[in-house]
Amino acid sequence: MATRSRRLLHIFLPAGLSLLIVAALAFAGAEVADAESHARPSAQALEDLPVNRPSSSGAMVVAVVLGSSGTVGSDVLAPYEVFASSPNFSVYTIAAQSAPAPIDGGPPIVPTYTFDDVRSGRARRPDVVVVPAVGAPEGPEEDAMRAWIVEQSGRGAHILGVCNGSSVLAGTGLLSGRTATGHWSRLGSMQKSHPEVQWTGGLRYVQDGLITTTAGVTSGIPGALKVMADLAGAGEAERVGRLIGYPGWSLAAPISLPVQTFAASDVPIGLNALIPWFRPTIAVGLVNGVGEIDVASAFEVYNMSFAARAVAVAATDTVTTKHGLVLLTVPETQAPPVDRVIAPGAAADQDIDPQLRDWSTSRNVPVEAVAGADGTLGFDGALEYLARQTNRATALSAAKMIDYPSGHLNLPAGGTALRVPVLLAFGLLFAILTGSLPASIRTAIRRRAERLRK
Repeated sequence: MATRSRRLLHIFLPAGLSLLIVAALAFAGAEVADAESHARPSAQALEDLPVNRPSSSGAMVVAVVLGSSGTVGSDVLAPYEVFASSPNFSVYTIAAQSAPAPIDGGPPIVPTYTFDDVRSGRARRPDVVVVPAVGAPEGPEEDAMRAWIVEQSGRGAHILGVCNGSSVLAGTGLLSGRTATGHWSRLGSMQKSHPEVQWTGGLRYVQDGLITTTAGVTSGIPGALKVMADLAGAGEAERVGRLIGYPGWSLAAPISLPVQTFAASDVPIGLNALIPWFRPTIAVGLVNGVGEIDVASAFEVYNMSFAARAVAVAATDTVTTKHGLVLLTVPETQAPPVDRVIAPGAAADQDIDPQLRDWSTSRNVPVEAVAGADGTLGFDGALEYLARQTNRATALSAAKMIDYPSGHLNLPAGGTALRVPVLLAFGLLFAILTGSLPASIRTAIRRRAERLRK
């Protein structure tokens, strides 16, 4: 019996040790990727920030909430541009504190107001509150956010929960007894944690009374347009919808979307997330006046695909977007080494800001417009650009992760990156060699004993 146990141990110990090494490498890789996408604002001097004002003096007020625990950038930037594109709406960002709010995978945002500014009357009370996905939707870090959202809902404000902003709303109790949706990857877990909510998938957005919740990330755009139609009329929503250019959108279009699950086609992104070492660093060159959706799309496709680390770089330490958002950036003089520079909002290379072009030349790295082959901007252009730099499969998987329609995209085949296959091969080889180490040690000991007996 003891002999059989030792034999089984000799068989399974190498395999178990190899699997343990593989799991440890994967865990370490996921931690590195997560840390890089959840970077906190630096302690740079911010005494001379540009004046941060609402987008306009429109009659209806939209407050886009920023979390303290990290916020999904596209959940903020995309609805912000939708509402700010209409003169009927005055849009501002708001947070618990006036300090720059950390954005997952993107530049920190300086909030226009704090929750106390609304309570004191310094800021106009919102007619619409946009709630994005945050890092700790039900954690103590977001107690102030949840309390303020409940206050605004209680006084009759429309609430728009974008993506897993529905987790924040579930934590407030506002969704109890209501129908809601969220990102397809989280619906199952939200059903378990909040069975009092009727969760549903396969829809761009769900409206239940004054609360609208949307599917993943970019579904915040059609969700915002629907709320706009309710408040400002169908004509204004259709006008802004044409301006934003969300594929296939109209008020009359179906709001259904495919029910998604993780599949083998998502393996490239999964490997990127588990093997982040030596991936390229990309400088996202920002200039004053850049569109919010252009910024969101450039960062989001890399944040979701893990194909590169994206760093916001500008001539100074802040940039003011098209509709007045103040973003923190890394000044060009302090930027880390980068492999490439990309320019959101430029339809072609000749449209790239001259100073950004000069800076990339001084770094001896290429600079390119984040656009499709025909000059398409926004998420269309960013996904087509991602396909050129990586491959079609990665771009399609990224589109799936952000719930963005991809059937109309002209995605090139792209290239074949060797970084992940090479690192994967080295990792597996290391795990196999480590797993075989006990057997090698036993063999060496046995041979040494045999030599001594001779």
